[in-house]
Amino acid sequence: MSRFIFLIFTLTSFGSLHAQELKVSVKINIQKIQTVDPKVFATLETTIDEFLNSQKWTNDIFEKEERINCNFLLTIQEELSPTSFKADLAIQASRPVFGTDYETAILNHIDRDVTFVYEQFQPLVFSKNSYNDNLSQVLSFYVYLILGLDYDSYSLYGGEEHLRTTQEILNNVPQSAAAGNPGWQSLDANRNRFWIIENLLSPRVRDYRQAMYDYHRQSLDIMYTDTNTARAILISALEKVRTVNQAYPNSMIVQMFANAKSTELVEIFKRGTIQEKNRFIQIMTKVDAPNASKYRAVR
Repeated sequence: MSRFIFLIFTLTSFGSLHAQELKVSVKINIQKIQTVDPKVFATLETTIDEFLNSQKWTNDIFEKEERINCNFLLTIQEELSPTSFKADLAIQASRPVFGTDYETAILNHIDRDVTFVYEQFQPLVFSKNSYNDNLSQVLSFYVYLILGLDYDSYSLYGGEEHLRTTQEILNNVPQSAAAGNPGWQSLDANRNRFWIIENLLSPRVRDYRQAMYDYHRQSLDIMYTDTNTARAILISALEKVRTVNQAYPNSMIVQMFANAKSTELVEIFKRGTIQEKNRFIQIMTKVDAPNASKYRAVR
């Protein structure tokens, strides 16, 4: 984290950065599995890897070095039958800060409501307009969520198309499938896929997306060349997050922001002025009260 002071803003690279796609590392954890042949999950790991890394997800032209770095960790929690399983899916995605080897998290989330049916060598199939199986649908949901968040970080509301596709993927889950596979409906829980995309497309959360553009494009990407301005813009972005938290209390997306950014923010503001540190603490102890002591440590 100390390398934040070395951030370099590279204008010449901005034009190509919208041409990013996914570079996904896929792992399956089967430590809790007792009866199913491990070879089944080795095949599934390969199938998920090919599904995520080989699929054409957008109409943009992608260069190999421009892909978004992601980690998908599927931890099998329970065998519901010889071919059906309950799992946690941990998703991490990041985007580079210009001119550096540092990558800042855009998503750090665990979905604990993943259920799926799988037989060895069964393919995963993606369609924007239909539902094929729950695992394909869940993975596709997070692909377009990542794309939406990534594009939002480079241009103001730039991820709108991809977030709308994320919503379409959710809406395409039929009632019969949603009833047997939690995470797609508002009544399933107050922290699930439904609420992620509801939050991001809600008018009450519009300022949050402005804040994410300011945070990444206007602040982190100029941190080395103009540290004082960058931190001032960052404070302003956090103010917007606080405003959203007030307008939409207990919103899931603000919690996800804190999960992804809290450690990074602490490291940045350790180098701030007394006034910046105090303002940072005031904001973040409101936005993420359970971790208030973590933010106070910047003093």
